[in-house]
Amino acid sequence: MTDQAEQVPNLYALLIGIDCYMPNRLPDGSRYKNLSGCVRDIENVEAFLKDTRKVPKAQILKLIASCDPQDEAKPVEPTETLPTRKNIVDYFRKLGEMAPPKSQVYIHYSGHGGRAKTMFAEIKGDGEIDEGLVPTDIGNSDGQYLRDLELAHLLKDLVGKDLVVTLILDCCHSGGATRGEAEVRGSTVVDDKPPQAAFKPVADLDALKETWESINSGGTRGLKAGGLTAKDYVLLAACRQDEFAFEFPFNRETKEKNGALTYWLLDTLRQPFPGQTYKDLFDRIYGKIHSQFSTQTPILLGEGNRKIFGSGLGEAIQTVNVLRVEVDADTQELRALLEIGQVNGVTKGTEFAIYPNGSTDFTKKENRIAIARIIQRGSSKSICKLEPIEGKELKVDAGDKAVQTSVPVNLVRKVALDLQKKATSEELAQPKLPSNTLRPEIFAGQDDALDAIKAAMPGNGWVERDEEFADQGDDAGVDFIVAINNDEEYEICDRSGMPLQNINPPLKIGDPAAPAAVVKRLVHLAKYRTTSELDNTDTESPLSGKLAVEWLGTSDIFEKGDPIPKKNQLKPLVDSTKPIVKAGDYIFLSIKNNSPQALNIAVLNLAADWSVEQILPQRSSEKTFLLEAGKEMPPIPLKVSMDGNGDRVENFIKVFASLDEANFRFLELPSLDQPITSKGGMRSGIGMSALDALLAAVDEEKPKTRKLSVATSPSTEWTTKQVLMTITK
Repeated sequence: MTDQAEQVPNLYALLIGIDCYMPNRLPDGSRYKNLSGCVRDIENVEAFLKDTRKVPKAQILKLIASCDPQDEAKPVEPTETLPTRKNIVDYFRKLGEMAPPKSQVYIHYSGHGGRAKTMFAEIKGDGEIDEGLVPTDIGNSDGQYLRDLELAHLLKDLVGKDLVVTLILDCCHSGGATRGEAEVRGSTVVDDKPPQAAFKPVADLDALKETWESINSGGTRGLKAGGLTAKDYVLLAACRQDEFAFEFPFNRETKEKNGALTYWLLDTLRQPFPGQTYKDLFDRIYGKIHSQFSTQTPILLGEGNRKIFGSGLGEAIQTVNVLRVEVDADTQELRALLEIGQVNGVTKGTEFAIYPNGSTDFTKKENRIAIARIIQRGSSKSICKLEPIEGKELKVDAGDKAVQTSVPVNLVRKVALDLQKKATSEELAQPKLPSNTLRPEIFAGQDDALDAIKAAMPGNGWVERDEEFADQGDDAGVDFIVAINNDEEYEICDRSGMPLQNINPPLKIGDPAAPAAVVKRLVHLAKYRTTSELDNTDTESPLSGKLAVEWLGTSDIFEKGDPIPKKNQLKPLVDSTKPIVKAGDYIFLSIKNNSPQALNIAVLNLAADWSVEQILPQRSSEKTFLLEAGKEMPPIPLKVSMDGNGDRVENFIKVFASLDEANFRFLELPSLDQPITSKGGMRSGIGMSALDALLAAVDEEKPKTRKLSVATSPSTEWTTKQVLMTITK
């Protein structure tokens, strides 16, 4: 968070809260019913901005609709300050006029979200849906939603004025009946009410089309994907598009309701720490909400590593989020639910160190507050037993951070040290030495060179020497082989003995730093291999075969900002399963969800330089994007590049799909020999999971706790598909 000296003369806010919805009817006869916590949300946010952030009243715009106790069909407030569609649009524009360039702009909406048949078929296509905010006057004859395309355009206008924009949406676009005291802010119905003749969108169709294309396509850099989400602003939304956003009486004495997102947003903002980013804020909110409402998953889009109420960027640190902490009813043990599972390559027994929310340095063991060990693994979430650290109180909370420190012994990769033979005088007389033979002067130093590798290997936690290989020459179970060549270099080979490609620069056996560097490379290669081999082998999973991924074709004329070409406009592929693509061209990828459920999608690039990078979604704050049931994404443009001296390399694209949101950024790796901390902060272990080549068997053991539960068959909840391309110069 910013210091007191920085608070906050340059912060301008628009706050919108709607409890009262004028009489309305949807196609099935239902309605947007009144809510009871939205205006309270806005009043609480306003009080926080004034009292804690010292924002002058004149810099806060507010539109609210409270229910009249005498007539709940009428709002209390005067017409000019009601959140009607017209007033909301006018206040967006007023906000842009009153805020000077470089100012912070904060927009908070609490109310219903809705879905309607698109009125922009020329832009989105026939049969598509508009999602949007539901104004208080939705029931009037001319009442209309503020639709997603229009909202995007209003935000783009603010960004275009050089304003730093943060948008909070405490609403949902799909809802339903609930039990108990929780209330849903949305409706299950797709509204097909046509607009009145007098209706005018916030901009002409050409401008709206330009906005829509700018946030749904984009250019690339290297092998990158076009942007698919919000740009240049932070968006924190209460839930995914197919979920509920709840309001609930968090104050058990007064029974007064608040939106879950707003309640935990303010609770977290009141506990600031230096350098706090929106990603830090989101992690705690996510854990608090998802632990109470399993069908509400908050989402963060845009520049999540931006500092709160600031323009600077913090470090993008990849850690595992603690979602929930409970005492087991039977054993009285303290247990935690972590946001990691089979889909990330971990198994039962994996160990984590827990750090308090707000931690940025994960190298200091003295900052740890507990140890967590997985006792039951789910598809994307796992239950851990919490163990205390000597001299510290065992106190862990949702939103705390977990850093992986070890894996079970059976997941460690095996490395063989291969002794080459000494060349005979007859072999030395030949033009070329036979394989597996060394010149005598190099052979003389072989034992010492391999002993140095042996001495450097213990303690890394990810690879270990296979002692039987050297004695028996048996490569069963061996993942890598280290040998010496006649150039006095260490070679890292695959299990067949073939040297791996793109292992540069060579490491000389006479360099005292070389043995540690070889072990570091082995650890990196082990992590890369486990990600490439990560697969769901459960053929009975309902998601088996439901993810369709294919190459469509290439283009040497497509450039950033161009409309995405149709398949018949692309150069066809000779072999779509193993295409050969020239560096500098674009290749287009198709992803389709053939399952009856919406899937969370992430796309990873496994490059020839031994790096693993998530290329979709692009922004580090975004874990996945949602692909609805039966839908196909527009073709994804990927620009192909190749560095180095080689003329031909292989590149893999791995697509993951899961029912629940999972964090695949834990699998990311920099290129070989680059520090794991290249993204800022200690990643120790979080992208380093060592997975058994055939995957560990599904853990059928049911948890003892009655509350901290994960899926009993995690393999039913995720799938993956990998495609190959060859890049040439």
